[in-house]
Amino acid sequence: MDRYEQFRSAAIDRGIPEDEVGRFAEHLRFAVWAWPGKDGEETVGHMGGLPRLPVGVEWPGGDEDPLPFIGSVDCAALPRAEGLDLPADGSLLFFLHHEEDMEEHPSPAYARVLYVPAGTEAEVAAPPPDHDSRTFSYEDTPYLIPERRITARVAAELPGWIKDRDVQHEADTVKHLFDELKHIDQLCEIVGELWPETDDPYWSPLRIGGYCRNIGGADDPHSQMTFDSVQNRAAGENLPIEERWRLQREEKPRLVREWLPLAQFPTQSEYYFGCFLIRAEDLAAQRFDQMRSYTMFTE
Repeated sequence: MDRYEQFRSAAIDRGIPEDEVGRFAEHLRFAVWAWPGKDGEETVGHMGGLPRLPVGVEWPGGDEDPLPFIGSVDCAALPRAEGLDLPADGSLLFFLHHEEDMEEHPSPAYARVLYVPAGTEAEVAAPPPDHDSRTFSYEDTPYLIPERRITARVAAELPGWIKDRDVQHEADTVKHLFDELKHIDQLCEIVGELWPETDDPYWSPLRIGGYCRNIGGADDPHSQMTFDSVQNRAAGENLPIEERWRLQREEKPRLVREWLPLAQFPTQSEYYFGCFLIRAEDLAAQRFDQMRSYTMFTE
């Protein structure tokens, strides 16, 4: 029995109508949350340190503008999460220059996901020239960070409008669904009982899948993506601001369905937070070059 079946069975056993359970379950997601590894726990990857790159592959960004290495995961060691079609094996390596990515958005030049298939000959890369002791230009934070091993577990996640029971600024379709979920409190209780949060998610150094976090005062990545989408669609049109807001509200649920968080993580800076999004079909096809990066500023 997978986790969705487990949830449906528990909800129906409590007398909640099956069709309502199904509508709620469409918005229930399972994510992989990483934590600093402890003795006796399985290591699923590392944050920081130096990447293991395929032999002959240069550090992403090249010697002159190398991208800081965030961390890597061993896909075969990760726990499986329903709805998250990660590779069965091989490694995923994450790179991000948070300052440049924030300044030059939506340029793809300052973020990278590198997939290294299982069996690929790889070696620990040497630090890029003149970067072993370098710091970022705006802050005195190191370019290279100490390596930390990580473990992981599967967590259940719900969108903010369900968790907060607040649809004031949501699309009409979401408001209609919210009105139909007559047992929303019970359904949320079941999720919490089946998959309780035993650790504070704030301290997770890496989250794969689930929903985008909203950090500080900045718009979340899907809101930024929605704004860009509506701006492009309405180019040349003199739409009233109220109509643009309406279009953004209606567009956002579609983008949330289509674009999954491939990786969310704090950066070396206390002010920046990284988020990589990818379409579900691109993730399944291992087209990691189609990833989009949305660096958030926390203040």
